[in-house]
Amino acid sequence: MPRAVSSIASNLERIQERIARAAARSDRRPEDVVLVAVSKTFPAQAIRAAYDAGVRAFGENRVQEWEGKQPELADLKPSWHLVGHLQSNKARRASRLFDWIDSVDDVALAMKLDDAAAETNEWLAVLIEVQVDPTATKSGVAQVDLPALAEAVVQLPHLQLRGLMAIPPFCEDPRDARPYFRRLRRLRDDLEQQFGRSFPELSMGMSHDFEIAIEEGATQVRVGSAIFGDRPKK
Repeated sequence: MPRAVSSIASNLERIQERIARAAARSDRRPEDVVLVAVSKTFPAQAIRAAYDAGVRAFGENRVQEWEGKQPELADLKPSWHLVGHLQSNKARRASRLFDWIDSVDDVALAMKLDDAAAETNEWLAVLIEVQVDPTATKSGVAQVDLPALAEAVVQLPHLQLRGLMAIPPFCEDPRDARPYFRRLRRLRDDLEQQFGRSFPELSMGMSHDFEIAIEEGATQVRVGSAIFGDRPKK
């Protein structure tokens, strides 16, 4: 692990350079793109190394895994994102562990998150996860059901709907993911027109294709292995 930790800073430097170039190609500022370091399966030591190197947003996939690591990192103050699928029966725990829930995909889950946030009189930032390719993904709301879900979420007083998230199918050529990213952006734009308000966040793009996602409007990119290296074997 020490060698991996020592490489995190240099990996991050290269990723930030790639983010800057991708932002320039789309006439955007690199600071408008948040790098969410996906730290699932990596130990607290790696997360601390990334934080020391400047990362201020981290993504975890599972409530239970993050519960095990969080006590070692309680002194850090980044934003913590749950990026994996969340079961309704874990909503209460998740609302206390994370600042963002990036994978809301049904009304029942949204209501349980709202109830949990109400217990502490706080609000929780959320993204709706959308199926941009229903044949390749099991989680996420169907595109046809997105407006109704968004309508329900915006009425919940302790949730703040910030935008949309999607995980497109893996494409050998990252450029082949472009239509999926473009689709998510258009769905977000349609929601903004429907509701007459801004939903500024588009969480899309991972280690393999985040540059294409930025070109298509991503405001958050979720990068794991390109920062931390190969994931530990189970």
